[in-house]
Amino acid sequence: MIRKILKKCWYGAFLAAGLPLAAMSLFGRVKPIYTFFSQFCAMVPGGVGDYLRVGYYHLTLAQCSMSSRISFGSFFAHPEARVGARVYIGSYCILGKAVIGDGTQVASGAQILSGQHQHIRDSSGTFHEAGDFVSVTIGPDCWIGAAAIVMADVGARTTIGAASVVTRPIPPDSVAVGSPARVVRSNQAALSDNP
Repeated sequence: MIRKILKKCWYGAFLAAGLPLAAMSLFGRVKPIYTFFSQFCAMVPGGVGDYLRVGYYHLTLAQCSMSSRISFGSFFAHPEARVGARVYIGSYCILGKAVIGDGTQVASGAQILSGQHQHIRDSSGTFHEAGDFVSVTIGPDCWIGAAAIVMADVGARTTIGAASVVTRPIPPDSVAVGSPARVVRSNQAALSDNP
């Protein structure tokens, strides 16, 4: 009982610390200010930084569970992102319009982008920022390996190998590796064999 009370007080302290930053960005609605404080919070070291980031994102993202952990150097580029319960995000991750399911772990240096067509070219070949930003969903209980780049949905309980590049949806209960990532093992058959 006391432990639960202490935990709520701990979370409350970091929500209070993140509140002025979130308020200045109108709780994620003013994108330049949201981005500034996302990057500012990314640079706060140690466990204090991990909890400050979660507190700030709890107040600014579409959803972010206080039971999650976001490590040093990691930030969300879009406030439309959603982070489930017990999610771990390693250091130096860049996350776009991600929807990350409960219990998923994202290793250091991974990127979850907002789809594959974020920048488009006009007829003269010049880049324009008005691309197609879409939500990329990572199911619950997944493992995204170090330095992986994810541009398409990943099903529940799936492992994406380190440095893999996900360009097509990966089904649930799979292991996918490579560039582009290909399914090398499916755990679905093994799961259905167990009574």
